[in-house]
Amino acid sequence: MKRVFLILVSVIAFRVAAAPIDSLAYRVTEGTSAGRIIFNEIPAKEDFFEIKSSEGKVLIEGNNPVSLATGLNWYLKYVAGIHISWNNLTQPLPELLPLPAEPIRKNAKVACRYYLNYCTFSYSMAFWDEDRWMKEIDWMALHGINMPLSLTGVETVWRNLLKRLGYTDKEIGEFISGPGYFAWWQMNNLEGWGGPLPDEWYSNQEKLQKKIVERMNSLGITPVLPGYAGMVPRNIGDKLGYKIDDPGLWCGFPRPAFLSPEDEHFDSIADLYYEELTNLYGTSAYYSMDPFHEGGSTQGVNLPVAGTKLMDAMKRANPNARWVIQSWQRNPIPAMIDTLAAGDLVILDLYSEKMPKWNRNGGYGKHDWIYCMLLNFGGNVGMHGRMDSLVDGYYEALASEYGNNLTGVGSTPEGIENNPVMFELVYELPWRDKFLAIDWLKDYQGARYGLDSVAADVDNAWKALYSTVYNAPVDYRGEGTVESLFCARPRWDAKSASTWGSSQLFYDADSTTKAACLFEKYSGNSNYEYDAIDVRRQANADRGNRLLRKMEQLKASGSTDSLIALSDEFLNLILEQDSLLSLRPETRVDTWLDAAGKLAGDDNSAKELYRRNAAMQITVWGDSIAANRGGLHDYSHREWGGILKELYYERWKAFFDSELRGAPAPDFYRMECEWVERRSKE
Repeated sequence: MKRVFLILVSVIAFRVAAAPIDSLAYRVTEGTSAGRIIFNEIPAKEDFFEIKSSEGKVLIEGNNPVSLATGLNWYLKYVAGIHISWNNLTQPLPELLPLPAEPIRKNAKVACRYYLNYCTFSYSMAFWDEDRWMKEIDWMALHGINMPLSLTGVETVWRNLLKRLGYTDKEIGEFISGPGYFAWWQMNNLEGWGGPLPDEWYSNQEKLQKKIVERMNSLGITPVLPGYAGMVPRNIGDKLGYKIDDPGLWCGFPRPAFLSPEDEHFDSIADLYYEELTNLYGTSAYYSMDPFHEGGSTQGVNLPVAGTKLMDAMKRANPNARWVIQSWQRNPIPAMIDTLAAGDLVILDLYSEKMPKWNRNGGYGKHDWIYCMLLNFGGNVGMHGRMDSLVDGYYEALASEYGNNLTGVGSTPEGIENNPVMFELVYELPWRDKFLAIDWLKDYQGARYGLDSVAADVDNAWKALYSTVYNAPVDYRGEGTVESLFCARPRWDAKSASTWGSSQLFYDADSTTKAACLFEKYSGNSNYEYDAIDVRRQANADRGNRLLRKMEQLKASGSTDSLIALSDEFLNLILEQDSLLSLRPETRVDTWLDAAGKLAGDDNSAKELYRRNAAMQITVWGDSIAANRGGLHDYSHREWGGILKELYYERWKAFFDSELRGAPAPDFYRMECEWVERRSKE
């Protein structure tokens, strides 16, 4: 009993006294790193880490905590055979500590490693609690990320600001969105949808963001805070007489107004915003601002003045800060940034692996930019990537005439917790000399499954995946993965599940089936099992897409009997997919919905609101106008256990019954709304 007490005391003492990097190692290795992995911080001008053995222990040296954490991750992957991934966020070290045979030293080629997209905060992170956030920050540090976007709790900044302007709680609730839609509210796309928020939400998220910022700062990670981008409520002109510019609609939603930079109140509103932001969360070296996102009207706006005013307001908050802006569609508008000084702006080349803009029309001129992988849209599920394009494009950019202003590498996905291989690849780019993706993939398998666990069958499966799903053509029509038609609103000629996606296979569907069969010979490793389910899911989805194409052809030829048989096969395949994806929490819809409800505690009204946000977002997204005319229905569809059986199966069954058995034509929007209501109240 005394020995147990002493061990417990020593563990508590370690947690209290340890440096942040030691605590991180302790957490991700489930306590097994204490006294076995030693960290030594050495000042240096450029980021580096070095891994070596010292008296039977692992010694990791680096110039700051993020470099040390990156070295730890490199050790875990390539010496210990442990892959810390979203499906495996902690894992103990083996009893016999693996030691590097010789020193391993890596230097970062670029200083900035960026992470996240506004959309990620809604499509993946909307309902994370403190524990999940702390694990993600550890994951960030392990992957060398030193400038992540950090939007949590910004709604409290706005509530405080609007109260100072005389807005009532009711009016504030009509402006600030619900928790599933903060990304688009923050990007000036919509007002109020999914709200109003209860008071407890504001206080809880404020506390959470303070802990997020504190943890990031302790590890040497600089959060990119949301800056003031000119947004104001649409009614501020009527309420306070401010001069505003109407930016129009976004997918059917009325946008917030853009406060004219020539209005006498522009500077005071911006200063109020930064005052409230700083009072809550401190200042940052980076602020993210994306005015006129996705088509916001600039009619009547003096763009050079707007850019200057936004920059000046940020500089008043922190003279040394830099403006971070997404390069997406027409943004950043040249007229708005051309007058800004070199060094004050950092541009995220948002979709470098498919639609690079860094090499168009003189690149970004004098401004610094970051090479980014977008990869995922809407949080959709599907194996997807462009390995060769990502790797080759990065080295091409470094060697190009625009390379002098290339200051970083990043990922800007709309959704995460998918395709872990692509995130490992992008965040190793800064630390490696030029390499081929296919060669790197062999090392990845050893890291992911254990150095001695890679079988020839699994290697062959990965080669098949590399040549198909993970090397999508750059000119592929879809915005992300090949979409599963199980998740589409039914029609014979369905081409995608979402409005801007595609389900067209650019490879033989048999290739993913063969890869799935090769994976299923092995088990016992969490990463193996996760990947085996994911590959089988992809194979089933590809088979379903091919089946529907056959049914479309049969419908055109009038072969009703064969059509009925294939429709039954298609429906059974949806149920098979549902059973498969119900095996793991990462691939069940209840995990998403229950996380939303859990944030409400004992408040049943808040629980229903949060669950409704979560359920709406992955189905109808908005009201009938946004869903059906704005094209947002199923934009964030999820091929998950539960929703496949409860909604997607029922939609397709109703469609087949109508088309082949004379049943009434289904109202899909009504079916979707009924699912949302039912799942909101559970």
